[in-house]
Amino acid sequence: MAEAPQDQIAPLLTSEGWELLATLGPYREDQAFALNSALRKAGHSAALVSALLTQSRLRTRADAKFGEFARQMLFTQAGLEQATRLNVAARHAQRFTEAGVTHVADLGCGLGADSMALASMDITVTAVELDETTAACATMNLIPFPHATVVHSDATAVSLDGIDGVWLDPARRTTSSSGTKRIWDPEAFSPPLSFVESLAETGRAVGVKMGPGIPHESVPAGCEAQWVSVAGDVTEVTLWFNGVRRPGIRRAALLIGPQGAAEITSTEDFDGGPLAPVGPVEGYLYEPDGAVIRAGLVADVAIRLGGHLVDEHIAYICAPELLDTPFARAYRVLEVMPLKVKALRAWVKAHNIGVLDIKKRGTSVTPEELRKQLLPGGKSGGKNTGKNTATLVLTRIGEDKVAISVEPV
Repeated sequence: MAEAPQDQIAPLLTSEGWELLATLGPYREDQAFALNSALRKAGHSAALVSALLTQSRLRTRADAKFGEFARQMLFTQAGLEQATRLNVAARHAQRFTEAGVTHVADLGCGLGADSMALASMDITVTAVELDETTAACATMNLIPFPHATVVHSDATAVSLDGIDGVWLDPARRTTSSSGTKRIWDPEAFSPPLSFVESLAETGRAVGVKMGPGIPHESVPAGCEAQWVSVAGDVTEVTLWFNGVRRPGIRRAALLIGPQGAAEITSTEDFDGGPLAPVGPVEGYLYEPDGAVIRAGLVADVAIRLGGHLVDEHIAYICAPELLDTPFARAYRVLEVMPLKVKALRAWVKAHNIGVLDIKKRGTSVTPEELRKQLLPGGKSGGKNTGKNTATLVLTRIGEDKVAISVEPV
């Protein structure tokens, strides 16, 4: 049986545990057994050694979200999965700063990522966390920030007197001995979306981080919904109310990447906005970023590109010319074929293809299974002798299923 989270944290909250943790470098699976043996041979308890190795592994994983800060933080498995990336948390905090908010209650603060960002901007933070182990981690993580205080309490019961801003990151997972499981119903979150709406009704500046898959019909009226993508991975949708909502903006897609950030916005509700024309597969195929798709802004991007959808229900855009855009990845269209295994197998053979990248949208075909059927030796396990690389886009145009041969630009 897996150890409970508190069993992996409590041994570290001692002078012995904290000092030992500081001596560990990045976690390496091939060195874990030897490190375990060395620590046990040095006289450290099995519970402490287990906690040390678990924390070392989590810190190494957390580097992608927290960078060098991860080396000084404490994590739980569930907390790390839901924690906001530090560069995104900084943008959350900037909203409150620009709105003139001076004291934010971080309700359901988790490991404290957003509280760290808020406190670093000299905003007073009251970080509230119901889970005792997670609250202990947040307390340690926020030690360097004198403007932050952690309260072990129910987020729905804490007093908000004198507090002019509220940030929430509701728990969207349940934890059991077999791991964590995602919750999809916003009213099953802790706290639920209805509680967030009740806070917004007080007039306070309110922001809440939700899972990016939230249905449009569940997004409350009177807020701005901003989907965020980091390096192509859609990480969240943030709902902004009152003072932290930008005037006139109903929905947005914010893309953060190595070259900086780009955003596309709309003043229209989800059932409004422009309609893009529908046309043939030609010229260049554009694959919109996931945040653009989630925000319902594919038609807006198509119009910016002077292009059209290949099907009114599919998020693929075609345009006659190649235009630089941060909101979609471009491919040069080479050939359009029926999505039929026999014909595609002949195409693979004719082009001497050995490596095949397959993308899909609007079809139930499984890329992995189709690849096995198409590549030489795929079904029999024989040797693949193809020398060339190709990319196929599988999609539907009306009632027709097609395979589009493309070349990444």
